[in-house]
Amino acid sequence: MAQIKIYGHKSALAPRISSLSDAIHAAAVSALQLPMEKRFHRFITLSPDEFITPEDRSIDYTIVEVSMFEGRSTETKKDFIRELISNVAAVGVTPHDLEITITETPRANWGIRGVPADELTLNYSVDV
Repeated sequence: MAQIKIYGHKSALAPRISSLSDAIHAAAVSALQLPMEKRFHRFITLSPDEFITPEDRSIDYTIVEVSMFEGRSTETKKDFIRELISNVAAVGVTPHDLEITITETPRANWGIRGVPADELTLNYSVDV
């Protein structure tokens, strides 16, 4: 399981929502081995006065926050980051304008479909 939030300047992010979602999901399916149907993305488009960024970033500056079950190896997470950087660059956000954070939590800290997630039987593994 992974929930992904994407933040950016409204004028740059809004026209790319579909292509960014596809790029992010492709990396998650490939590197994290998420099933194709497990796409949970939220795009937060902000005005310049709501999205304060460093001076050396462009209007394309984008932040991707990934919240997911713990269990994936360091190498798997690095593979995901590398693939995400490559995929997002292909839709116009340079590596310099992309920041990614991954936060992992125990499954017991998630509530999904009416139960704690550690009580769910998943159709995929997080131990990759």
